[in-house]
Amino acid sequence: MQRYFVEPHSFTENELTIVGDDVHHIVNVMRAREGEEIIVSDGAGRSARAKLVYLSAKEVRAEVMEMLQEERELPIRVTIGQGLPKGEKLEWILQKGTELGAYSFFPFSSERTIVKLDAKKEAKKLERWRKIVKEAAEQSHRTVLPELLSPVSFREILEAGQSYTHCAIAYEKEGSTTIHQVLEEMTANDSLLVLVGPEGGFSPEEVAQAESKGFLTVSLGPRILRTETASQYVLACASYQFERKASSLRKG
Repeated sequence: MQRYFVEPHSFTENELTIVGDDVHHIVNVMRAREGEEIIVSDGAGRSARAKLVYLSAKEVRAEVMEMLQEERELPIRVTIGQGLPKGEKLEWILQKGTELGAYSFFPFSSERTIVKLDAKKEAKKLERWRKIVKEAAEQSHRTVLPELLSPVSFREILEAGQSYTHCAIAYEKEGSTTIHQVLEEMTANDSLLVLVGPEGGFSPEEVAQAESKGFLTVSLGPRILRTETASQYVLACASYQFERKASSLRKG
């Protein structure tokens, strides 16, 4: 059964309306017909099984048959602060990070960032990146659509960190706190911002700035990870830490 995200305002307990690119996918790609069923989510946690009742070139309407109780999301909200990497690495990070349960993504530029975003092309890139996140969320049956924030400077992301319950910066050094230790201190509904550097990592000065803003320097294990691997390690650790416990409780 195909899954789609809709705007919350167009999704009630009785009916829903789909517009935009998904209309083309339903009508022309899937060649759906009235009476067929789909799964729809409002991107904020609500999802439902719905029956198609009207299809046109501009919109699709469906009748809600059943509200679903799906447990797809991590109990904590993990935001990946990603130093802009070269090439198409960010697309991979967004796709796989969405599959692994990231709550949001926050790209930033730092001292060792090689990529320089063209302001004129940024809007188009953001549109493409958000489409990648949406498609990955549908494929992995997410009920929350991860948010992709606009790229900012390193200073700006440090300031934004004040709105999270926990903040960390990935940096290998003697005696670093491990990401596991950070996760062990967290409880359901806490928020975590983890900064991952670009290919060249962070400079000592940047790490000092982050620490002065309350960020913990954390180790991501004994091996040195590529920038596109580091965020996936964090999310996998969060999944193990929290979803393993939840699974044990349900079985008990």
